[in-house]
Amino acid sequence: MKFIGIDFGWKSQPSGLCCLQWTDNQLELLDLDRKEFIVDILTWIDTHVQPDESAIIAVDAPTLIPNATGSRLPDKLSHKYFGKYHAGCYPANLNLPFADRTINFGLQLESRGFTHAPTIEPQKLGRYQIEVFPHPAIVHLFNLERILKYKKGRLSDRRLELLKLHNYILHILPSLTPSLRSWRLCGSFPTVIPTTGAALKAVEDKLDSLICAYVAAHWWYWGEQRNLVLGDRTTGYIVIPRKRGVGSGEW
Repeated sequence: MKFIGIDFGWKSQPSGLCCLQWTDNQLELLDLDRKEFIVDILTWIDTHVQPDESAIIAVDAPTLIPNATGSRLPDKLSHKYFGKYHAGCYPANLNLPFADRTINFGLQLESRGFTHAPTIEPQKLGRYQIEVFPHPAIVHLFNLERILKYKKGRLSDRRLELLKLHNYILHILPSLTPSLRSWRLCGSFPTVIPTTGAALKAVEDKLDSLICAYVAAHWWYWGEQRNLVLGDRTTGYIVIPRKRGVGSGEW
């Protein structure tokens, strides 16, 4: 089973891409990458997931948007439950400029057999896609009091926040279930956090995509036992890991 994470560029900016594989009851990082054009993203997916191979693709973007105006139900629920962490998501509707791009990307995945999975039978093989949102996932996975603010602000502050995420991935994800096998991280995993803006953004996209891929694995492994689903197939939905017990890898 493979788990693909896509920190999707809602407009025309590059997307972060991650591929994890379930091997010997652990997750192994196969690749971290970044592509600008959708055709290249799809080619990357096709390279990593063969037509007869099982996988979940977790996309940080609204691929289901039923409403013409306003916000989707999952957008509203993200503010209701995660606003206190500063983790409410951006509203999506059909009149916003990114809507065609994100919806069409979801349809491209469906044409490859990746069906939406707002419900799932844990550990059942298949080809699925889900919408995810890294900010609340990071808050819950790492027991934080607020989001890591590496997207806005002064470069030096963003770098420190991204460094925290880098350390959490290296030192906490291996202790969770499913476990990320950190000592076998592949060569594409960044070993340092850059000090310039463009390079920092590239690492940010890759680490976000890794979180997306991990959420896909967490959803597949646990289902609703240890995950929340905001919304459904009709309204649009976001899958988020439940908050784990403080000081342990258990929920």
